[in-house]
Amino acid sequence: MKELLYKLIPNFMNYSDRFLESLSATFQMFFIAGAITLLLGGLFGILLVITRPDGIKPNKFIHSVLEIITNIFRSIPFIILLIFLIPFTRTLVGTSIGVKGAIVPLVFGAVPFFTRQVESALSAVDPGKVEAARAMGSGIPGIIFRVYLKEALPDLIRVITITAISIIGLTTAAGAVGAGGLGSFAINYGQNMHYSDIVNVCVILLLIIVSVIQVIGNTLARKTTNKKLFQK
Repeated sequence: MKELLYKLIPNFMNYSDRFLESLSATFQMFFIAGAITLLLGGLFGILLVITRPDGIKPNKFIHSVLEIITNIFRSIPFIILLIFLIPFTRTLVGTSIGVKGAIVPLVFGAVPFFTRQVESALSAVDPGKVEAARAMGSGIPGIIFRVYLKEALPDLIRVITITAISIIGLTTAAGAVGAGGLGSFAINYGQNMHYSDIVNVCVILLLIIVSVIQVIGNTLARKTTNKKLFQK
C-alpha cells in the first residue's frame, strides 16, 4: 500500500510528517475557535433578539451596539481582517502566527456571521408561543431556554453546521498569512513548490471534512425536526 501511495502521490508522502502537523493545527484552530464562536455568537444572537424593540427585554443601547459591531466585522473580508488585527493579536496572545495567532482573527471573523445566523433562527420562532410563555409567568431565562432555543433547535443545528463549514474555510484562508494548518501546507509545499499532488490531497481531504460535517448536521437537524413533529 505504501509503495502504491509513493507512486500516486510521491511528493505528499515525502512531506507526510509536515502534513500531519498541519492537519493537527487545522483541527486545533477549528475546535478552539469553534467553541468560542458557539458561546459568543450564541450569546450575541440571543441578545439581539431579546433586546430589539419588540423583544422580551427591549434595550435600545445594547441592541444598537451589537448591531453596529456585528455589521462592521461582517463587512470586512477575512484576509483584510487578518492583517488589520495583527497588532491586536500580538498584544493579546503574544504572536500573530501559528495556531495561537490564528484564533483571534478566526473568532472575529466567525462570531458576527454566527450571531446573525442565530438571530435569524430565533426570530423564526412563533411569537404566539413567546407570548403564551410570558402569560404563564415564565421569566426571561425560561423563555430563552424553553421557548426560543427549544423551538429553534433544528434551525440552530443547521446554522451551527453552516458556521462550522465556514470556520474550516477560514482556517484554510488563514494559512496564507502564516497561521499554519492545511492552507499553509497546501500553499508552501504544494503551490510554491509546484507539487500538484499535495494540493490535490489537501483539496480532497477538505471536501471529506466538509461533507462529514454536513452529513452530521443534516442528520441531527432531521432527527430534531421529526421529534418535534412527533411531539405535536
